[in-house]
Amino acid sequence: MITSLVLPIKKKWFDMIRSGEKKEEYREIKPYWTKRFHTIGLVDNYGFVIPHESTLITLQNGYGKEAPFVRVWVKLHIADGYEKWGAEPGKAYYVLEIVKVC
Repeated sequence: MITSLVLPIKKKWFDMIRSGEKKEEYREIKPYWTKRFHTIGLVDNYGFVIPHESTLITLQNGYGKEAPFVRVWVKLHIADGYEKWGAEPGKAYYVLEIVKVC
C-alpha cells in the first residue's frame, strides 16, 4: 500500500514510536500542515479536523533513500502535547494519534 504523506522525525521519537512507547506525533498548527492534512483527508475544506477519520502515513528517520521508516495508522485532533514527547508546555498542536504501527 502506498501512503500519501511522509513525515521526517528525529531518531529518538522514531524509536519510541516504533517500540510503541510514544503514542502521538506533533505538528504545529500552521497553513503548511493544514494543507498537507487536507490532502490526505484528515482536514476538511474549511480547515477543520475531520473527527474519527484515520489514514496510513509514513514516519521516516531522515531524508535519504535508505532512511529507516515505519508506517502507522493515525487519527488527527488538536490538543496540547506531552512535554516528555517533545511538545512545548501550554501549546496546542495538530496531534497525530498513532492508532496502529504496521
